[in-house]
Amino acid sequence: MNDVTDHQRTCVSEWFRELHGRICKAFEALEGCHEGGPFAERSPGRFALRKTRRRDSDSDGEGRGAGGGLTAMLRTGRVFEKVGINVSTVHGRLGDEARKSLTSRREIPGLSEDPRFWASGVSLVAHLNSPRVPAVHMNTRMFWTPGATWFGGGMDLNPAVENPEDAAAFHRALKAMCDRHDSGYYSRFRAWADEYFLIRHRGEPRGAGGIFFDDLASGDWDADFAFTRDVGQSFLAAYMPIVDLRRNEDWSEDERELQLIRRGRYAEFNLLYDRGTRFGLFTGHDPDAVLMSMPPLASWP
Repeated sequence: MNDVTDHQRTCVSEWFRELHGRICKAFEALEGCHEGGPFAERSPGRFALRKTRRRDSDSDGEGRGAGGGLTAMLRTGRVFEKVGINVSTVHGRLGDEARKSLTSRREIPGLSEDPRFWASGVSLVAHLNSPRVPAVHMNTRMFWTPGATWFGGGMDLNPAVENPEDAAAFHRALKAMCDRHDSGYYSRFRAWADEYFLIRHRGEPRGAGGIFFDDLASGDWDADFAFTRDVGQSFLAAYMPIVDLRRNEDWSEDERELQLIRRGRYAEFNLLYDRGTRFGLFTGHDPDAVLMSMPPLASWP
């Protein structure tokens, strides 16, 4: 039996709630202090909060469960065009499609006989007004079944106008964070991100990369949770200096069109390959919350 205590579950879900609130406050603070540029006349962007629920399905093979969370949406701000930040804790029984999506990566002991699960996490996607400021994604999560418990997550930078300096600064911050826990984590999880965030049907990366990890179960639950917390804590330090550096730069209509095309690529990846999107829809979570990562506007050449 995979032994995770109620206290541990509570610590995890409370941490994700705290992180959710911390990032919302930081983004709103930036909206409030931003001046100049083409959107300065707008009111500072604020998050609208909405409770979400996991659908309690019938016993038709699609699973039964409960729980939910909170989705925070910021739209048409001075800096951010659209930001979605979700936090949720859900539990129940996994249906056939959800079990397939989990076991396609590795065998999970006893899952076919006992499909119970518990999961908690926070996820974020930010799309910017300026094509000079890169979009960003971050998520961290814990997943429990009777046969296994693991952590996962990561973050990646998605620029429209590529700037090697921004990518280098982002990766330096990620390496410093990873090195606090294990000297091998950064190279391992950076390579995993390059593999995972590949738009396979186009043979091109989704962006400038970052880190990605899944199935993290070293045997030391406290150490794995500490690393997962540090990923979330490091997000603002890794990303916000880039926003501050680029948010007042002038940009052209050609760069805006490039941004919309890159957003189209982003949408293709999330709908076709993203594990979190697929799992959320397969397990009956609020579809609007699951699809909060979709850009407000996109284009295809």
